[in-house]
Amino acid sequence: MRRRLVISYLLLMVLVLIALETPLAATLASRETDRVRADRLADATRFASLAGPALRGGVPGPLGGELGSYHELYGIGAAVVDRDRRTVVTSAGWRGGPATEAALDTALSGQQSSGPESVWPWVDGPLVVAVPINDGGEVLGAVVTATPVGEVRRTVTAWWLLLAGIGLLAVLACVSTAFGLAGWVLRPVTELDAVTHEIAEGDRSARVQHRLGPPELRRLAASFNNMADVVSDVMDRQRAFVAHASHQLRNPLTALRLRVEELGPSLTDPDGRAEHRLALEETDRLALVLDALLTLARAEREENERVTVDAAAVAASRVDAWQPLARHRSVTLRLVTSGPAYARTVPTAVDQALDALIDNAVKFSGEAGEVTVTVRPADGGTALEVRDTGPGMTPGQLDQATERFWRAPDVQNIDGAGLGLTIVAVLVDASDGRLTMRSGQSGGLVAELWFPAPPGAPAPEPRTAAAKTGPADADPVRA
Repeated sequence: MRRRLVISYLLLMVLVLIALETPLAATLASRETDRVRADRLADATRFASLAGPALRGGVPGPLGGELGSYHELYGIGAAVVDRDRRTVVTSAGWRGGPATEAALDTALSGQQSSGPESVWPWVDGPLVVAVPINDGGEVLGAVVTATPVGEVRRTVTAWWLLLAGIGLLAVLACVSTAFGLAGWVLRPVTELDAVTHEIAEGDRSARVQHRLGPPELRRLAASFNNMADVVSDVMDRQRAFVAHASHQLRNPLTALRLRVEELGPSLTDPDGRAEHRLALEETDRLALVLDALLTLARAEREENERVTVDAAAVAASRVDAWQPLARHRSVTLRLVTSGPAYARTVPTAVDQALDALIDNAVKFSGEAGEVTVTVRPADGGTALEVRDTGPGMTPGQLDQATERFWRAPDVQNIDGAGLGLTIVAVLVDASDGRLTMRSGQSGGLVAELWFPAPPGAPAPEPRTAAAKTGPADADPVRA
């Protein structure tokens, strides 16, 4: 935008300079031509006064010497002709031509002649002046001079170059002023754009300086800051409410479960025992929902802080942690790595994301299923892939999978709150990573996480290792 403003200012300045300097340049050329023309007319008139006796007596007399001295002194050719266009006397450098013939025609008719009207830098022809020689009202002949215009052209060119230099200085001053003015006007807009991107990337503390630029943009900056404060406050209140509500509901929910559990021994009817079991399952499910809401609220509050972790070590730790559940459900859980793979994320992003994905994969794979967790470098970062052999999802279900509380229609009776993938999406987005899900070639679901690598991360070692059952917790390395 700054460039467009400067170009518009510059175009306006150039048009103004052209409108002002073009008439001035023409006036300077005409003035210089008129000055030379006046001198030549005066000289020709003096020669005409001396030429009268020469034409009447047919003897040049002192006129020949005058014309010769005139040419030697000024380099201007001159000639005297009679009424029959016969040359009476000429200077040594006289050269006739079409312009002199036309001027003689006018002078022999009794009128002075001079041309051209103005000498331009590109004009080569001489300045021709012709004056009639009168005697008692009778035209006896004419005096014509041909002045070289080289000196006039140089003078006009010098004036024009001076005007061009002044115009160039004015343009440079205009450009400098335009850049300063455009910068002053656009600085609040530029800062507003930068702050908008910072807020969109998660820095909700970014604000615009409202003391820059014109008053209208200052008011806009102040209004934007007020809006950002309100939005930030609303988001903080909303997240705080979710976190507090989830936390506060756990105590009465725990008490309710204990009371329902104590009712079990007093129930003898089979239907009552079945309802009692369902009530306990519902309280457990509600506890899972509250835990997921609390985790989601905490994940959405993560801002700015980044840590560097070895994603391969973290994946090994999480696979080890889920091995007992996988064995209990007859699911084969394994890890494939290619050495250390460093990623830069918000704290615990890799841990929580893998927990949610492995939990879903083990849960939906069924007996004799397989879950493979793969860690590899990819696209300048680190990719973690969780592949299962479960029923997978349709394209429409994949589009809805990260929505809050969404669950596929055919898994409504399976334990879960519908917030696991939502939490994964929030953590990945806060880490500037990406989450992609697709159906596997032979069935099942493939969920892939990608996190950016930290600056100066070491190159991965060319080796492949499988996960083993055993503790392999990895502490994050603070950036």
